[in-house]
Amino acid sequence: MRLRQIPISAWVGIFGITLAIFCALFAPLIAPHGEREVVGAVWEPMGGAFPLGTDNLGRDLLSRMIYGTRTTLTVALAATVISFSLGIFLSFTAAVSRGVIDQTLSRFNDLMMSIPTLIFALVVLAVLPQNLLVLIMVMAILDSTRVYRLGRAVALDVAVMEFVEAAKLRGEGTMWIIFREILPNTLSPLLAEFGLRFAFSILFLSTLSFLGLGIQPPAADWGGMVKDNKDGIIFGISAALVPGSAIAALAVCVNLVVDWLLGRTSSLKGGRGDV
Repeated sequence: MRLRQIPISAWVGIFGITLAIFCALFAPLIAPHGEREVVGAVWEPMGGAFPLGTDNLGRDLLSRMIYGTRTTLTVALAATVISFSLGIFLSFTAAVSRGVIDQTLSRFNDLMMSIPTLIFALVVLAVLPQNLLVLIMVMAILDSTRVYRLGRAVALDVAVMEFVEAAKLRGEGTMWIIFREILPNTLSPLLAEFGLRFAFSILFLSTLSFLGLGIQPPAADWGGMVKDNKDGIIFGISAALVPGSAIAALAVCVNLVVDWLLGRTSSLKGGRGDV
């Protein structure tokens, strides 16, 4: 693949994702102030010592945005990786085993998907202790139901291929068939779906934080920053719009890259069409 074959839209997405990763990795080095440090008056305007202004407590908004990138990306990525690991393993197991195992897992997955995701997450998080591990696991389990549906769809198509039947006749076990036969032949649609689920996790985390059940203050994350500064909109203060714009921009960047990946090969298009 030549770099000049990458469309401008994909370059925009790659640049946005790279910038977010850079901020997440080097937040303590590039942030002008500390994550929780009060450095000025409440809701100071943009400019001067505070390029993005200050928030509702007088903390530097630019510094909070940079640290919030680390929190948002870390939690969203961890939830996406766990959801994919769980969803793909169970869906591939169901597709290979068929019979009772397939029916049991599929019907339970249908039951979980019938419950509104946001309502279910709010109820569970309101009951369980509010910490990062619980938050990540709740997000991952809920998202794994969507991954299961896709994984089972693509795995069923591959499971009937001759090379899979040959592996079964050789006496290969279920794990061999899943990881050596099916998984390598379904990576393209799964990688594209991973990008989409990652974008969804960012939006879902921001929603939970805005509702007070995501990242807990004083830690910085974009959804919580929108919640903290939303009252300023009444007075014409744009502090809440900055993290809100960052959430939208990162989601768009991820989708631009995913769209490019989907258009690269016919196998990607076919994988998406099977869902």
